[in-house]
Amino acid sequence: MRVTFYGVRGSVPSPGPQTARYGGNTSCVEVRLADGSVLALDAGTGLRQMGNTLLREGRPSPVHLLLSHTHWDHVLGLPFFGPLWGKDNHIFVYPLANDAQERFQRNIFDDIHFPVSVEDIPARMEFVKPDTLKWRIGSATVSRIMLNHPGGAQGFRIDDDGGKSLAYITDNELRAGKALVTVEELARFADDVDVLIHDSQYLMADMPRKHGWGHSVVDDVLNLGVLAEPKQLILFHHDPDRTDDALDAIGERSRKWIAAHSKATEVVVASEGLTLDLSNVGLKK
Repeated sequence: MRVTFYGVRGSVPSPGPQTARYGGNTSCVEVRLADGSVLALDAGTGLRQMGNTLLREGRPSPVHLLLSHTHWDHVLGLPFFGPLWGKDNHIFVYPLANDAQERFQRNIFDDIHFPVSVEDIPARMEFVKPDTLKWRIGSATVSRIMLNHPGGAQGFRIDDDGGKSLAYITDNELRAGKALVTVEELARFADDVDVLIHDSQYLMADMPRKHGWGHSVVDDVLNLGVLAEPKQLILFHHDPDRTDDALDAIGERSRKWIAAHSKATEVVVASEGLTLDLSNVGLKK
């Protein structure tokens, strides 16, 4: 399994000199399975570059798109996804967090928000609705779990037949007042994965002002890492106002904290262009 980050910001794209090192595109993570299947986790503005890469490599289809939810920062890249505009390409979209979110396709391609209507998309877009909470994509078993986020969101776990695993949990508030899922349930869901990617948008200094906004405080994510014991814990969905220097400081503090509380886990601050070959993850143990 190979994982590449094409967008790591949350809420809104944040280009500029103070965010250039970690990147300003919104959420999009590519996962390539042992059998070569291509998955896209979310369709933020980073999806544009992912599409360009697939076109350049000559492998634009099929693509399996798993959306955590349909807020703008997680779907805004879809109209600019190159493979969407090839008539021979096939895009699979898997179950959304709730039925209301299925309107997202027409809301984007409605001749008002984008000049091309949904009927004029050349590629075949197919909505897949598995009957269970676990289903197969290529060489992997995919599971999902509901998250704590306004409007609904879901996280995914991918267990590849090659023996590697990943959990993607973004737009989730670990301290939510009326939680749909507890920290303990999330720890069981992500137990012992090779890579756990989690929303880490806020700091304690942002609270209580942003309580209820559906995102997690870095300290709570580190505690989840201690419970789930992934080989790598990836801090993700950075606040658009968080500068590169601020993310450097968060990374340094987080690595020191996790080293004092867990011998199993390494902390990484997600950045655009970061690629993880999971066959090498955790070898330092």
